Amino acid sequence: MTRNKAGRLSVMTMNVHKGLSPLHRRSTIYELRQKMRQHHPDLLFLQELQQEHRGRIRRFGQWPMTELTHFLSEDFWHDSHYGKNVEYPDGHHGNAILSKNPLHKGQNYDISAYRFERRGLLHSVTQVAGIFVHCFCVHLALFERGRERQLNEIIRYIDTLAEGGPAIVAGDFNDWRNRVSQPMQAAGFNEVFEMLTGAPAKTFPSIKPMLPMDRIYVRGLKIHSAEILHEWLKLSDHLGITAELEIL
Repeated sequence: MTRNKAGRLSVMTMNVHKGLSPLHRRSTIYELRQKMRQHHPDLLFLQELQQEHRGRIRRFGQWPMTELTHFLSEDFWHDSHYGKNVEYPDGHHGNAILSKNPLHKGQNYDISAYRFERRGLLHSVTQVAGIFVHCFCVHLALFERGRERQLNEIIRYIDTLAEGGPAIVAGDFNDWRNRVSQPMQAAGFNEVFEMLTGAPAKTFPSIKPMLPMDRIYVRGLKIHSAEILHEWLKLSDHLGITAELEIL
């Protein structure tokens, strides 16, 4: 039986580089908000979101005065969930999930592999056509050994929280050798670009993408299409990716 559009959802993920251009020369947060809204994603997974930074206001003048989750979602996405990973004198940044449907906000799990590199796994639950979908936003470590430890933790959390049900794990995996897909497949997940094209999308560096850093892994969802947002190359050091999905 084919589901109607109520069972469909669009997903976007992007490392927003704290709302700055690739070389930190200018603020891009207003452009990012506009571009993201043009695609109308139902779920938006963001990494390196600069939720608060008083220095940005002093430097750029037009930097938003409110928390960035509020600035980005206002009058468009109806709910948001932010997980703080790194705090410093002028503010803090972390991962965020924005949603057109209500979110049941879970925890931001500390999966840091190194003291010098704070990382989190942000968990929320939404409903699509009456079905609960677990959403995990992640930003993995720069070093492979740390990513291996983090992935083991992530899969344990998913097994405990999602209990085999539909789930999306999206974010910046820093996985240029593509070591992540095999254990994710063993946990029942498929990466959207791997399923459609045979390989994850190359998204980094944005000016000349050569490395497949950003991913959308899904379980219990049919993958209809996926797209790399090439026209966003000056808005971050990563390109964003999107996928059209449907509850099975």
